[in-house]
Amino acid sequence: MAAASKTRNMLEGFVKDGSFKWLLGKRTYFDEDFEEMGRSPYANSNWIAELSPLANVVVRRCSKILETSPIGLQESFNAEASDSIKHPSRYARNFLEYCCFRTLAVSIQVVGHLGDKKFRRLAYDMMLAWEAPAASSQPLPNADEDPTVGLDAFSRIAPAVPLIANVVISENLFQVLTVSTDDRLQFSIFDKYLSGLERAVKRMKSQSDSSLLADVRSAKRERILEVDGTVTTQPVLEHVGVSTWPGRLTLTDHALYFEALRVVSYDTPKVYDLSEDLKQVVKPELTGPWGTRLFDKAVFYSSNSLSEPAIIEFPELKGHTRRDYWLAIIREILLVHKFIKKFQILGVTRDEALSKAVLGILRLQAIQELSSVDLVCHDDILMFNLCEQLPGGDLILRTLANMSLVELSNQHKHGGRMYSASSLAMVSGLGFVFGTTSSDPNVTALVVGEVAVGEMGCLEKSVRESKDSYKKVVVAQATVDGVKVDGLDTNLAVMKDILLPVLEVGKWLLSLLYWDAPKKSFLFCLFFSYVIWRDWLGYASGLMLASLAVFMLLTRFLNRGQSVNELKVIAPPPMNTMEQLLAVQNAISQVEQLIQDGNIGLLKVGALLLSVFPQASDKFAAVLLGMGLVLAILPLKLVLLLGFLEVSTRHSPSRKESSERCARRMREWWFSIPAAPVVLDRDKDDKKKK
Repeated sequence: MAAASKTRNMLEGFVKDGSFKWLLGKRTYFDEDFEEMGRSPYANSNWIAELSPLANVVVRRCSKILETSPIGLQESFNAEASDSIKHPSRYARNFLEYCCFRTLAVSIQVVGHLGDKKFRRLAYDMMLAWEAPAASSQPLPNADEDPTVGLDAFSRIAPAVPLIANVVISENLFQVLTVSTDDRLQFSIFDKYLSGLERAVKRMKSQSDSSLLADVRSAKRERILEVDGTVTTQPVLEHVGVSTWPGRLTLTDHALYFEALRVVSYDTPKVYDLSEDLKQVVKPELTGPWGTRLFDKAVFYSSNSLSEPAIIEFPELKGHTRRDYWLAIIREILLVHKFIKKFQILGVTRDEALSKAVLGILRLQAIQELSSVDLVCHDDILMFNLCEQLPGGDLILRTLANMSLVELSNQHKHGGRMYSASSLAMVSGLGFVFGTTSSDPNVTALVVGEVAVGEMGCLEKSVRESKDSYKKVVVAQATVDGVKVDGLDTNLAVMKDILLPVLEVGKWLLSLLYWDAPKKSFLFCLFFSYVIWRDWLGYASGLMLASLAVFMLLTRFLNRGQSVNELKVIAPPPMNTMEQLLAVQNAISQVEQLIQDGNIGLLKVGALLLSVFPQASDKFAAVLLGMGLVLAILPLKLVLLLGFLEVSTRHSPSRKESSERCARRMREWWFSIPAAPVVLDRDKDDKKKK
């Protein structure tokens, strides 16, 4: 009783003397909790000494939902958690996560929880408490304003409710939600986002429960994810060959259906199966009258099962947002099925993967309702689309695939309450049923979430590594954008100056490689064979590569602390109107892009040679030195044999996957290299052509 009285007096004193002013400031949502805790005769069981006041409020609410006391929760945590998780420096935050994950896992099982204002507020307050969990934590800022949530707290708590976010897209989602609030999430926006999720869930469930396409959907238990073309002001047009039909477009978790509109009804639906391995291609497309390519508002779809591709157009007066949305969600379903087939995922784990794609589409639908978000990059919110673009995105997918049912069940048996809820459990709780195995609640219970109390899981590590690589790509891309120049003639001038030393030599070598002159090519092959036979090529190549590496290192040493010399190019005089009219616009754009890409490649090579990007240059120089030593030490015939085997077996079934992974790593490394700067120096005496 003495302890209870002491704790109660302490709480009353805190409220009375303004110790919570940093949190309260004015009459707030938390006042009632503090006052009730202070009046309670069980105050000693409601207060955890290691936690901050706000964290104590959150834990108390969690204890009510879990039908226990805060002290009871603490005892359970102490019994289940490992010593590292209970370390004093991390105890408060880890215990708070434990309470949050357990509470959210129970709360999302309640029908209609998204519409519960208490659930929304509790989820938000969990993030607030996560930022200041310990009793020694610094008070939250902005005492006179409503407190806001940062990225770290959102990325940790929000994925515990898979519908709200997941580990892969949480950072991008946070950026979308805070685009107008200086990277701090306000409760009003979070509440509006959850309201949008609630409406999206109701709409999707209503569509899935309807009789729309009931006959064709029953075989695979398909669920409708999106429907368009039912409003006359927003038609959907399908172009196949020279024919065009308006109609209704429906996306399910397995296929895309188009029903052509007749006089009073719809025709038999055309099925574009996204779940089969049909070498399918989905990309943006241009359309226009009589075959012209004027309007960027369509989706191109082709597969082995179609004699000719289909083009689905989404007409709108301004922009192509509607097309971009449909392109993204179609690709998300296509990519999740590619992921399932690639890693041969079956059973509950397959349904879990499919659920992640469905929840991603629900999140995207909710985001579109936010008035503060005008332009959303749809691919950044959809997990499988994002993994397709991120450096190391294939590693993220492999990590997901490796989270097998056996591993998940073992985790569940040895402390499942230390994990957040799963996507499949989330979808099942919303009233959806996907696949053929998720209907068994006992099996579904084995699947746990992506976030564990006090730990950074393998998925989170893969995502962080990918994000770090992406930041390097962004920096490098900024230099690439800075050296791009407009105009075909200007790009040609840049390329001419860059390639001048090697242009003729390159043409001569290409002519020999393509056997344009058979006699010359034969003589070249004979001479090259003689060099190989005499074992001269290894020494020559090794010396060349070693000299190049030494040159790079010397250049870096001599230029240390100095700015990189810019490539100065004399720009040609601008083209006059007549010359522009004579050029075919489509051909010019294609040629310009080709030359521009060539310039970027050459400038990146120049950046490597001049050590603009020292880390990449060091690696490149080390590789050159290593190759030089190998060529100089090993017999060249053996080297050539190994090289031949590498080329000839690269696409064999046993090496196909590793070769693709290696090629992807090389591409990602290449994209991370910045380009050497370019400055255009125009001659003052140049006059405009007449």
